[in-house]
Amino acid sequence: MLSGKPTILFLQAPPGPFAPELADTLSARGCSVHRINLCLGDVLQWGWRPAVSYRGSFADWPTYLADYIRRHGITDVLYYGDRLPYHRAAVDVTGALGIRGTVYEFGYLRPDWITLEREGMSALSHFPRDPEMIRAAAARLAAPLLEERYTHSFAMEAFREVFHHLATFFGTPLYPRYNADSYYNPLVNYLSYIPRLMASGRRSRRAATRTRNWLRIKRKYVLMPLQMQNDYQLRANAPFNHQREAIEIVLASMKRAAPPDLDIVFKIHPLDNGRESWSRTVARSAAALGMAHRVSTIDGGHLPTLLDEARRVVVINSTVGIHAIQRLRPTKVLGLAMFDIPGLTHQGTLDTFWNTPELPDSEFRDAFIRLLANTIQVRGSFYNREGRARAIAEIAGRLLNDAVNEPGGFVAVPPRLADARRLGIELMSDAPSEPELVAHP
Repeated sequence: MLSGKPTILFLQAPPGPFAPELADTLSARGCSVHRINLCLGDVLQWGWRPAVSYRGSFADWPTYLADYIRRHGITDVLYYGDRLPYHRAAVDVTGALGIRGTVYEFGYLRPDWITLEREGMSALSHFPRDPEMIRAAAARLAAPLLEERYTHSFAMEAFREVFHHLATFFGTPLYPRYNADSYYNPLVNYLSYIPRLMASGRRSRRAATRTRNWLRIKRKYVLMPLQMQNDYQLRANAPFNHQREAIEIVLASMKRAAPPDLDIVFKIHPLDNGRESWSRTVARSAAALGMAHRVSTIDGGHLPTLLDEARRVVVINSTVGIHAIQRLRPTKVLGLAMFDIPGLTHQGTLDTFWNTPELPDSEFRDAFIRLLANTIQVRGSFYNREGRARAIAEIAGRLLNDAVNEPGGFVAVPPRLADARRLGIELMSDAPSEPELVAHP
């Protein structure tokens, strides 16, 4: 437990009331709470609560942040996602200054869990990777209840995302130097959803029909869930400039090494904006290899059913991989994922995966899920009112008791750094580091 109440700095947060309500809870429990707004979306989210605005350049951000931390005696920095540009710099700054950085995000055990980790996720995660360490740490922990409790509508999540990003876009004159690092123009991005929303019923019916047909003929297939091209997990924790490269690599490997009666189904992400036309991309790649008869793309479909019937699952680093492991489906990870651990996923090459896949060990799977749920997962939701209240109470307690990643979910040196370097993944921020950071621990 901490000797005194922490002084907590909030950086950017998920759109909606989650972070402001967490700040209110921490303040009511005696913490000093600070906030730096970086764009108009941040300002509108934070409302009447005290905050400062940073309007300087991205290059000057690390120096500004380090100076703010020193001047205000900040003990903890809380940020949503560790790969957003300003947060990548914050990871570097908090590490250099020796204060606690804590990242939160949508949970690994989705849909109604939240991830809460010290310092970073994925490549920067401190969660153990050694199977024996995981088994030992999980031995006395209770198994989590994984039934979904806190649901929310897609419309609610989408509205808050759209409102935040369009406010930021139109608020550019107020924050002209803000680095949004958007993969797509926000206006074009959200307008792209209109035709997809209008056709969602037709897509769902078509996907359900195709799934029933595959089950009827007992089709042997590999499932590869696609990610959104603008997803930071894809952009920052995978060795691909574009997801198309991963599709081509998988198809080429199947052509070269997979049994001829093994097909593959690419599942489009349910929140995809339709800008990339994945069906066309997959079809062209398959045709070029003479594999069109073995390759399908599905836009929609019931993921649990597709996983239950799949012979194997390939992911870049999607959390669908954890759902596949829970179902004991052989799983191959192409990028960097915290669940890519011996005993859970295939550790050999992609070519060997098609004929001799390594199966998840059921006992180790259970130990992994127990340790995961009890140390870096919080039950709750960003968007469901009841789930939000539960998660906020739990996160506040962990921060006040210095219990993030506890018990047993923290290794001093992030154990996935070597894998990140092997894959060519950039670990440091793009912003220049402050030359005096190390001199002022």
